[in-house]
Amino acid sequence: MPTWKPDQYLQFADERTQPCRDLIQRLRLQQPERIIDLGCGPGNSTAELARRWPKAAITGLDNSSEMLAAARRDYPLREFILGDIATWQSGMPWDLVFSNAALQWLSDHGELLPRLLRQVAVGGALAVQLPANDQAPAQRLIRELATSSAWRGRFRGPIRDWSVERLVFYYDALAPRAAKIELWATEYQHILPGPEAIVQWYQGTGLRPFLDALAAPEDRARFLEDYLAAVTAAYPRQPDGKILFPFRRLFIVAYR
Repeated sequence: MPTWKPDQYLQFADERTQPCRDLIQRLRLQQPERIIDLGCGPGNSTAELARRWPKAAITGLDNSSEMLAAARRDYPLREFILGDIATWQSGMPWDLVFSNAALQWLSDHGELLPRLLRQVAVGGALAVQLPANDQAPAQRLIRELATSSAWRGRFRGPIRDWSVERLVFYYDALAPRAAKIELWATEYQHILPGPEAIVQWYQGTGLRPFLDALAAPEDRARFLEDYLAAVTAAYPRQPDGKILFPFRRLFIVAYR
């Protein structure tokens, strides 16, 4: 898994948290008693769950000790535990199994999501948000740059990229096991001050595995320079100097 820098990630806390808020508001659960936030990161999603259901027992789980340290620092009254979603199993069912922008780092979603749904109590829900921006210029340019003749020989081993399927895939995986399913996609139009902000954005997420695979600090700096040049050409400035940064996300809710 990539290494994470909470402060880098939280530079765009409002933009990253808005899809989480939108997913929470769509959930048709009255008073869930037990909630698990898988891939909780620095705790921003866990805090949103607590705002919606302040009486619930909420646990955040993440495999990054750096992210958990930030979560415990900022939300000391919440429970956060170290764990891997890929192997997570619960001895007791949860009223809500929630995951905001984390499952894209895991493969085999046809097995993963049904397994997570099995951890949900009858009457509860599995709720997932996944970034689906992999074909947008900002994400595609990372892969194209990494496989270019200038860069493909500089990486140490294979690079772990996102894994996201179409909505129909998730319907087929969950429909036989769910009482009800809701699926939708939203493309958020983020307004950023310039292309440098896109580089900062992806340094907190999609660039992490690529930067981690470069051994030399000067290579990481030059890769960021090359990426900035590529996104500057791909995202023209508006008349006011700002840029529009579209970002598509998938939402999946399966009730038991």
